[in-house]
Order: sequence, then structure tokens, then C-alpha cells
Amino acid sequence: MSEEVVLLDMSNGIATITINRPDKYNALNSEVVTKIREFMQKAEEDEAIRVVVLTGVGEKAFASGADINEFKGRDSKSVRPRVERGQELCTYMESMSKPTIAAINGYALGGGCEFAMACDIRYASSNARLGQPEILLGIIPGYGGTVRLPRHVGLGRAKEMVFTGDQISAEEAHRIGLVNRVFETVDDLRAGVDELAAKLVKKPGVAIKLAKQSLNGAWSMSLEDNLVFEIDAFCETFDTEDKDIGVEAFLSKGKPEFKHK
Repeated sequence: MSEEVVLLDMSNGIATITINRPDKYNALNSEVVTKIREFMQKAEEDEAIRVVVLTGVGEKAFASGADINEFKGRDSKSVRPRVERGQELCTYMESMSKPTIAAINGYALGGGCEFAMACDIRYASSNARLGQPEILLGIIPGYGGTVRLPRHVGLGRAKEMVFTGDQISAEEAHRIGLVNRVFETVDDLRAGVDELAAKLVKKPGVAIKLAKQSLNGAWSMSLEDNLVFEIDAFCETFDTEDKDIGVEAFLSKGKPEFKHK
């Protein structure tokens, strides 16, 4: 087993970032957060990469939450830089120009759930358990959990999850809209994520970027401003080579091979 706490594989247009602390249920210590941020930026800046997948090694955990050993003895001043780094990473993932997929292979708790929510699409294996259990430690979520969770599942359900700290099953997460799909086994999950990533690699990169920005605007903009942004983005796609390629392929009943330009 590699000693690296986070692994990076970049091939076929896909960057797969894997948290590699199986003995700690892939808990998120400072080194893990730093490496994920580094690899996310590397994938964002590499023009050959079209899709990013975030997952955990093994079959038990995507990320079981923060490494609680790092909380001992900390006060408000000493913990702030750590939580700011985690929140900044989630914001960075959410704002990346490329689609991000969380492959949730087991526990996604606390910061793990928050990392998953910062991804664009969440696929889970049936053994996955999701939740924000910070209240059980006498604290609250700090990587954006109280902000993103209600946007995914509604305010009432988010309050119930945060106030109780209870975990929910993959099936329940799917029912309430927290995950997109559930797969029977971790192997099935990997295959499903691979299939989705390979599909997204072939989509026009500029249009994906603009669509993601407009969709994210539904959370941060007024309706009026978001509609204006959408019109501007729609018009911008008409100045791309990919628009011409897509239209020509449709009219000729062919398959488009986009250049992401």
C-alpha cells in the first residue's frame, strides 16, 4: 500500500483523486486536505483533463470526517486556519470549470459529506452512510455543511440531520436528493462512475463550464441576474468551434467530436 495519503491518477481525460488512509476510514487530516486541494488545482489547470472524480480507497469509507485527533486542545483561534482551508477547498471544487463526481464508497460523514456535496454529481454504493455528526462532538459542520445540505435536501431535513447527528443510508440519501444514484456494490459504483466520467469527457468543455456556472448561480444570484447570465453564456457558446461541430454533426446525423474550444 502506498504511503501517500492521497493518490492521483490522470488518464483518458479523467483525474481520479483517492483518499488513501484506509486504517483511519479515510479521515481528513490537514495533509489530506492540502493534497486534495493541490490535485484539484492540477486537474483544473491541465487542459487534457475533462472530468474529476473524488473517492476513497477500499470499500468502507469515502471519507469518515475530520481526524478528531487534530481537534484536541484547540481553541477558536487555533482551529480557524484549519477549517478555513477545508471550506476553501469545498468552494474551489464547486467553482471548478470541470465536472466533479463523488464516488461515495462507504462512510461520507462530516467533512466527507461536505466534500461530496461540493461535487457536481454524487454516486454511492449501497453500503454508503452519509451524515453531519459534528453535533455529537459539541460542534457544528464547518466545511459548508449547514449551507449546502439544506440546498440539497431542504431546510427541515437538513436541520434534522445536523441537530441529531444521525447517519442516513444510501437509499435514503437517494430518496431525498442527496445522491444521484445508488449501486449495489463498490465495484458496481466504480463501473458506474467510470461510465459517467467517460461520457462527460466527450461533452463540449466550454459549454459544460458555462452550464455549471449558470446552474451554480441558482444558489448565489437573484432569478433576474441568473437569467441574464444564462443568456450571456448561451450567446457565448455560439462563438465556439464546438457549437459549429455539434450543429453540423446533428444535421448530418453524425457523432460530434468536440475540441473544447
